[in-house]
Amino acid sequence: MNKTIMELGQKFPLTIKRLGINGEGVGFYKRNVVFVKGALPGEEVTVKVTKLQRNFAEAEVINIRKASEFRQEAPCPVYDECGGCQLQHMSYEGQLKNKRDIVIQALEKYVPKVAETTEIRPTLGMDNPWNYRNKSQFQVRKEGKRVYAGLFSEGSNKLLNINDCLVQHPVTSKITVGTRKILQKLNIPIYDGKTLNGLVRTIVVRTGIRTGETQVCLVTTRNEMPHKAELVERIKKLDPSIVSITQNVNREKTSLIFGDETIVLDGKETIHEELGELAFDLSSRAFFQLNPEQTVHLYNEIKKAAALTGKETVVDAYCGVGSIGLWLAKDAKEVRGMDIVPESIADAKSNARKHGFKHARYFPGKAESWLARWHSEGFTPDVITVDPPRTGLDASFIKSVMKIKPKRFVYTSCNPSTLAKDLQELTKLYNVEYIQPVDMFPQTAHVECVAQLTLKEEN
Repeated sequence: MNKTIMELGQKFPLTIKRLGINGEGVGFYKRNVVFVKGALPGEEVTVKVTKLQRNFAEAEVINIRKASEFRQEAPCPVYDECGGCQLQHMSYEGQLKNKRDIVIQALEKYVPKVAETTEIRPTLGMDNPWNYRNKSQFQVRKEGKRVYAGLFSEGSNKLLNINDCLVQHPVTSKITVGTRKILQKLNIPIYDGKTLNGLVRTIVVRTGIRTGETQVCLVTTRNEMPHKAELVERIKKLDPSIVSITQNVNREKTSLIFGDETIVLDGKETIHEELGELAFDLSSRAFFQLNPEQTVHLYNEIKKAAALTGKETVVDAYCGVGSIGLWLAKDAKEVRGMDIVPESIADAKSNARKHGFKHARYFPGKAESWLARWHSEGFTPDVITVDPPRTGLDASFIKSVMKIKPKRFVYTSCNPSTLAKDLQELTKLYNVEYIQPVDMFPQTAHVECVAQLTLKEEN
């Protein structure tokens, strides 16, 4: 960027062309990229430059000269401070349309040919895009005598006390508020982020949307818990759905929520939850999808893309607790899954056993090592399905796939940019038949996709 083009504090009119990956408006001033938080595509705004970087600038809206047809008043009272949602000021119809556009933009940047020739389907949304999250993790702090629970406001260490989060399941909000009031009443020491003294750091509440079972977990800095019996009795009375109360000990100075040790204070160690025909027992630390209703739609899209007839062998790489492979197991000849987290593999094995799938097996370790080993033993899967972290696929994994050439490759992605980057390599051997965006997190800028890839005939 030529520094003389823009200065800090400079004001100018700007037309917003598209939505950025973090939900901000993107415009161009003298061919330089300007990111504007809160601005929507199609809007004409006056902005003021707040930050200059070498190849882009950030600016804030001073006034909106022409508003988007999708603009609305954000219903959440702390929306501007919180940062947990990025798109509440856009109608849901607008969100779905623009999430598809975010996918197209990523493809245009990295694989323009795919963007031109591939069917990018309309985003699959929710009938009710609110109150969908089954789990809340609210930090706890004390100001004077008051105990607060909530999220840190964007880019700061100021805790926003949140009594009712519009994207959380209402029971999680009710129990979190009740628990913080009990902690206050019993005068239980609260963690201080500056001095690192105190006991209770985080209140985690997870509810089974289908089963109605709820678990409350208090994350603490050490094992002892003053007034334990009274604390447990009072929490139990907050809601009849509570079947598990646990304490997790995290002594480290870290942004990670959980430590390694979990103690059951009352009830069961796990809560039961169902996804379609599958059932899961979830411990406090177990990973599980945050929006189970949309997860069923996402997994059904994976199933459609896998196009199984009962004769195919399937590899579920990055398998976690095995849910995707198990979703496909009924229609597969054999399922093999692998993950680098040993606890996930233990859970996946137990989940397969519980559902009676003897032909689904799970292995700890790197996906690419297992693929190479199986290939040398004469096993090549017909279908590989992946759902990698936001960083996308390891280069070595892509190399392994290109070497063994499964007929179909189903790529589920939570980050359109890394999906598009990975397609640069994969499309040397594979055609992208279609991409189906799925809205797993309404009101936020996140979008998931399921891409169906088939081996080109000449290979």
